[in-house]
Amino acid sequence: MATSMDSVLLIGGAGFLGLHIVQQFWEQSPRPEIHVFDIRPLPDKISKYFTFDPKKIQVHVGDLTSKDDVTKAIKESNPSVIVHSASPIHGLGQEIYEKVNIHGTKNLIECAKEQKIRALVYTSSAGVIFNGEDVHNADETWPIPEVPMDGYNETKAIAENMVLKANSPSENFYTVALRPAGIFGPGDRQLVPGLRQVLERGQTKFQVGDNNNLFDWTYAGNVADSHVLAAQKLLDPKTVSDVGGETFFITNDTPSYFWTLARTVWKADGHVDNYNIVLSRPVAIAVGYLSEFFSKLSGKEPGLTPFRVKIVCAYRYHNITKAKTILGYKPKVELEEGIRYTLDWMDETKKQ
Repeated sequence: MATSMDSVLLIGGAGFLGLHIVQQFWEQSPRPEIHVFDIRPLPDKISKYFTFDPKKIQVHVGDLTSKDDVTKAIKESNPSVIVHSASPIHGLGQEIYEKVNIHGTKNLIECAKEQKIRALVYTSSAGVIFNGEDVHNADETWPIPEVPMDGYNETKAIAENMVLKANSPSENFYTVALRPAGIFGPGDRQLVPGLRQVLERGQTKFQVGDNNNLFDWTYAGNVADSHVLAAQKLLDPKTVSDVGGETFFITNDTPSYFWTLARTVWKADGHVDNYNIVLSRPVAIAVGYLSEFFSKLSGKEPGLTPFRVKIVCAYRYHNITKAKTILGYKPKVELEEGIRYTLDWMDETKKQ
C-alpha cells in the first residue's frame, strides 16, 4: 500500500466541518484527489471562504450505515486515507446518534479493512470526557466518565473507542481520533447564528453563571488543519507509530471566559451592554427546570434547560501539548479573526 496521499475520501464532507476539511486538503501541494461521501451533495453555492472548485470534487451520495454504499465509494475513490467527520448536530434524538455515530462508524471500519485501506482519521469530540463536572486543563489521560453528559457525546465516545481499537499494525490499518472543542466558523448554523438571534431578541443582558469559567472555542479551519496533519502522520512510516491508535485534543489554545465569545460577537455587530443581569448557577438550574415543565404544557421549546446551564457554567478547557508536539499542530486563525470570518459569512449568505 502506497504511503503517499494520492486520494482522500472525506466522510461527511458536505457538512459544516466537512467543507473546511475539503478546503484544507484542497490547499495541499501536491493536491490529492478529493472525494466526498455524504447523504447529500455539496452545496450549490460555496462561500468565498472556500476556494476549492466543487466541480473538481468527486461526490459519492450514500448512507454511512449501508455496506454497499460505503464499499462502492471506497472502491471508486481508492483513497490513501479516509477522514470521517460525519455526525448529526447537537439537540437531536438518541436514535439518530446511534445510527450515524455508532452503526455508521462500525460499518465504515469494517468496509475500510475489507478494502485494505491504510489510514482512518476520526473526528471525535472533546465532550467525550465531559459529564457536567468541571474540566481543567485536561489532557488525553483524562478518563471518559461512566455516565456521559448526553446522547451525542455518549455515542461519540463509543465510536471513538471502536476507531482506536481498530488500529492494527499487523493488518496495516492505522487510526487516530481527534477531539475538537467548541467548533465555530463560516458554515456554522448553530453557535454564532444563535448568538446573533439572542442579540436580535434583545436578550444580551442576561448572563447565566458568574463567567469565571474558562472555556475552549476552536475555529473550524484550525480543526480541519489538524485532520490533514493527522492524515499525513498516519501515512508517514516514520511517524505512524506515534499517531496510530492515539487521541488528540484540538483547540485554539486560548481558553477564555465563557461569555467572552458571545460578547465579542455582539461587539462586532456594534452592541455593548452597560450592565448584565446575572443568574447564578443554582438559580439558573431552577429556572431551567421550570422552563422545561411549562414547555411541556405549552408544547414549545424551552429557552433554558438544566443541561444548558451546566454547559454554560462549567470549566471546559484542554491541554493540547500532545497535538502540538506529535502532530505539529498550531492554530493558524485566532478567535477574534475567526469570529469576524463567521459574521462576514453570515452577512454574505443573507445577500444570496
